[in-house]
Amino acid sequence: MRQPAPRPISGHVFKRKGKRGAVWYAKFRLPDGGQQKKRLGLTWTEKTAPPDGYFTKGKAQAHLDELLRQTREGTLPGLVKTGKTFTDAAEEWLSYSENVRDCKPSTLRDYRNMARVLVREFGRRKIESITTQDIDLWISGYGGSNRTRQKYLVCLGSIFKRAMKVYGLPRNPADLVERPRVRRAAKIDVLRPEEVLAFVRAAESDQDAAIFHTAAFAGLRMGELLALRWRDVDFTRRTIHVRENWTQGETTTPKGGTERAVPMAEEVAERLARLGQRPHFTAEDDLVFCTARGRHVGYKSLKERYRAALKAAGLREDFRFHNLRHTFGSTVIRHADSREVMEWMGHADLTTTRRYLAFVDREDAAKRVSEAFRLEEPQESPAPAPAA
Repeated sequence: MRQPAPRPISGHVFKRKGKRGAVWYAKFRLPDGGQQKKRLGLTWTEKTAPPDGYFTKGKAQAHLDELLRQTREGTLPGLVKTGKTFTDAAEEWLSYSENVRDCKPSTLRDYRNMARVLVREFGRRKIESITTQDIDLWISGYGGSNRTRQKYLVCLGSIFKRAMKVYGLPRNPADLVERPRVRRAAKIDVLRPEEVLAFVRAAESDQDAAIFHTAAFAGLRMGELLALRWRDVDFTRRTIHVRENWTQGETTTPKGGTERAVPMAEEVAERLARLGQRPHFTAEDDLVFCTARGRHVGYKSLKERYRAALKAAGLREDFRFHNLRHTFGSTVIRHADSREVMEWMGHADLTTTRRYLAFVDREDAAKRVSEAFRLEEPQESPAPAPAA
């Protein structure tokens, strides 16, 4: 049996009398032959531009034209009936992230927490009914920081993008939501090498001193330090191999998912060698920094001892542990190529590494620029030989 040919998409605008005056409506035909009618707003008859909620005939026609364009392109909200709620889409995306993308446990935990918040807001709604305006209204009223809002928008975008592939959702309503601006700190807080050494001397134990020293002179993150094993420390080649990360009670890959090798400064090598002379937990698979039972050091207790060492050394107590990593980056950038520093620190791109270029000494910059523009003195042409 032949299927009826789809009817042409068309429509018109008209006015209808309401309690507050004449109202503009748009009526248009869908591809399946069904019709939709939409109230646009009150009629505006003044010569000035209509305020929000009011329409002239031209404005009403322009709105209809946009509705017809979305209908032809299949992007009109509600045009496609997926039969799936936002909860369905969120659960499918979480399953995809875990089983196909193989995200790290810590990443999945963040995804689930964000999905739980989003389901409370959009859970029962059909995914095709959620508009850009709905998301914009919710995100603008969310009480978190701009960075948190940005993370939720990325999460929403990923859920809808997956729904487009799996359920045939025609558009991603999160794409057009303006992302809150996250300002990067204008100044990187670091310690001078002599401050690092004073701080290390003030540590409560040799192990804490080695942790702080390695963080500042090798640039490892706290989780990478706590996951470090003796097999990762190559004293012969003076290299630390960063292969694992310890976070939220689980061992995962380092941030970015890739291993890296970091040159080991002489002072760090000496301190780790002394730590390796302890009577227990020095086998290849043992943790370099561990508790009395050979287990992972606790974040909370380490941070308490870290702040105590800062105080004992007379340094500012608000200096974050992660800034020891910045101390490494800002120091070595003066003596190494940016791409080398990027590899040592495990940055995903060079843009992140270039933050440290502000610490490079530029005292000879003016001299080098002057030399670049200095004209070479013209050489005198040899005198012509006398005629014979």
